[in-house]
Amino acid sequence: MIRLGLRLALGGGREAIIRLVLIAAGVALGVGLLLFALAGLNAVSAQNDRYAWLETGVGTSAGTDSAGGVGMAGRIGVAVGAPAGSATDPLWWRLSSDRFDGHVIGRVDLAATGPHAPLPPGISRLPGPGQFYASPAMSTLLRSTPGDQLGARYPARQVGLIGADALPSPDSLIIVIGRQVGDLAQAPGAELVTRISTTSPSGCQGDCVDIGINANGIALILSVVTAALLFPITIFIGTATRLSAARREQRFASMRLVGATPRQISVISAVESGVAAVAGTAAGFALFPLARPAVAGINLTGDRFFSADLSLGAMDIALTAVGVPTVAVLAAWLTLRRVIISPLGVTRRVTPPAPRAWRALPLLAGLGELAWFVHAGRPASTGGQVEAYLTGILLTMVGLVVVGPWLTSVTARLLAARTSRPGVLIGARRLADNPRAGFRAISGLVLALFVTSVAVGIITTINAYGSGGRGRPLAHRGPDQRGTLIDRYTTFTPDGPRDVASIPASLPAQLRAIHGVRGVTVIHTISPDSSDHPAIGAVSCAELATTPALGRCPAGTPTVTIGDAGWSPGTAHDRQWPAAPVSAARLARLPVQSLAVTTDGPAALERARTALRRANPQHTIPITIAEEVDRDQQRNASYQRLAEIVALVSLPIAGCGLAVSAVAGLAERGRPFSLLRLAGAPMGLLRRVVLFENAVPLVVLALVSVVTGFLTAGLFLHSQLDETLQPPPADYWLLVAAGLVASLTVVASTLTLLNRATGPALARNG
Repeated sequence: MIRLGLRLALGGGREAIIRLVLIAAGVALGVGLLLFALAGLNAVSAQNDRYAWLETGVGTSAGTDSAGGVGMAGRIGVAVGAPAGSATDPLWWRLSSDRFDGHVIGRVDLAATGPHAPLPPGISRLPGPGQFYASPAMSTLLRSTPGDQLGARYPARQVGLIGADALPSPDSLIIVIGRQVGDLAQAPGAELVTRISTTSPSGCQGDCVDIGINANGIALILSVVTAALLFPITIFIGTATRLSAARREQRFASMRLVGATPRQISVISAVESGVAAVAGTAAGFALFPLARPAVAGINLTGDRFFSADLSLGAMDIALTAVGVPTVAVLAAWLTLRRVIISPLGVTRRVTPPAPRAWRALPLLAGLGELAWFVHAGRPASTGGQVEAYLTGILLTMVGLVVVGPWLTSVTARLLAARTSRPGVLIGARRLADNPRAGFRAISGLVLALFVTSVAVGIITTINAYGSGGRGRPLAHRGPDQRGTLIDRYTTFTPDGPRDVASIPASLPAQLRAIHGVRGVTVIHTISPDSSDHPAIGAVSCAELATTPALGRCPAGTPTVTIGDAGWSPGTAHDRQWPAAPVSAARLARLPVQSLAVTTDGPAALERARTALRRANPQHTIPITIAEEVDRDQQRNASYQRLAEIVALVSLPIAGCGLAVSAVAGLAERGRPFSLLRLAGAPMGLLRRVVLFENAVPLVVLALVSVVTGFLTAGLFLHSQLDETLQPPPADYWLLVAAGLVASLTVVASTLTLLNRATGPALARNG
């Protein structure tokens, strides 16, 4: 039987070869997408792990790290006051962030207290005072940028490059600077450590600056996204293996009638499908390394991956290599169930039983589980959340697949009972006769719309809340916001943050002297509202007039108060501030809260940022108003990219599956349609029947899928984030409409084959 199966698959003439090639191509595409989905999960984890060394000395909250230490001292081995010359000499360490042209620069200042200090990865030795190591991208940036815009911030000499094993991305901007022990020990935020952290940002217990990614949230979303993408891919693979299913059913039914046993038919079917699936799986694995460099450039987390990060584990390879051919064989077996049970039933086209209402139970069970967590609250751990929500969402997706034929049958029967048009009546009767086949053609698109709706619903809501809560719009990012730097002057004491008493008197004049600087505004403190929050500020109206991003003064007012409950520089551009109860002369003697510099372009902005960094090296980095807003949206931007990837991957997969199903459907309709033509039915009527059979389940199930997707997203958001689902943007509805139009266009494009596929010869030979 195996030899006969191989002969039928490989030696069945031109039709068999074309079928084999098409099935293998479809399987190869599905396997390639599946491999990249799995490799993407591995790449996010690998990238996140290489941020671990940068988290040395960061955070003070108690917690357990990957090494099992408890609290900050256990996590990074803090040994304040440890004697020099011990087994591991303490290392002074300070992590901070810098900015250039909208990109974050990770800066590590360190100073060894002895010859046995721990060594960070990626460098051969610790830099001495006045020396630094830089990542390749940072080194290139330093060489290509004028020194007054960037290099002057790091008055040291480069002694080497940071190796790739310490870089999360090829584009990582990281610099490690050697300092004197006495200087660094006095710097705010410096920590004395005896080992380099192995805890990634996902496990960081405290303030991790703004360097690195926290993979906990992205792992939850990415796990759901990857698992969700498996469904359209699996359905596409199964659809591809069903090409010429009707012709094969007839052939196997004939073999059954002449004495072939069900076991023999199963073996032949498995061999035929297995050959194409194995060939397609091998081709998919061959495509993976060829396309990996291009896929590595996708900014899934905000940074490109190293190509090597898109790797596959032994389990990934084994599951794919074994699972895909197995799915293909199972799809072929399910196709031939009627042949095995009743060969005469196939040749006579016995109508299968109609789907029952119990098919709605899995869908209700999936939504019920998600609703349970709204009532009971989310699980405490990230792993528990992944298991809980992933199970509910996957069960909901299974429910959509299971309930689809029943909804198709119900819709078809309702339309058949309420129409008198021949095309609609024939199409409705055919759908009611075999709703499983009608739904199968559009099942991939239904799942793609569900996944896209869930992703868009979650991301839209996260962005709405992240922009200020309850759907408040994002802060303005006009030219003034992009060109205005804010430098905050705050010292941290045991009693809370305090504004500095003064800044160098020459600093404003030095900044105004920089070519391209249009104005400098010093924000002073007039009345602290509490010991834990910055005080209300006041500015001179003469200075504020040169910084329009911070608002404006009433006419004739010398000074104004700036800031109130909930204010931020990103929302101040259209504010008119009230008069301040201080004169301009007295204002200049008050403590300084922050300083704003308005520039006319990137070059002037970076020169001003460099001047501010040199004047205030120990405090927070000056950032533009737009950068401050964007920093708060970085996590949301990563999630947004995931939503885009879901749409860009799942919808084309579904479209390919629909095209394959439409072509296969013409072959299945060939004989009955040819009989209708012989009975006098015009081609226009047959075209309307084909469109009806595809359009009705497509539109109905698309609506059900979208509603179910948003309901799923709403339940997840309510239980996980305590947020209410926000309306999706107009782009989403355009995407759905375009997907439906494109799907109907795919179906319409196959109508050109209808005349050839329903010729009189087919009825005569049937």
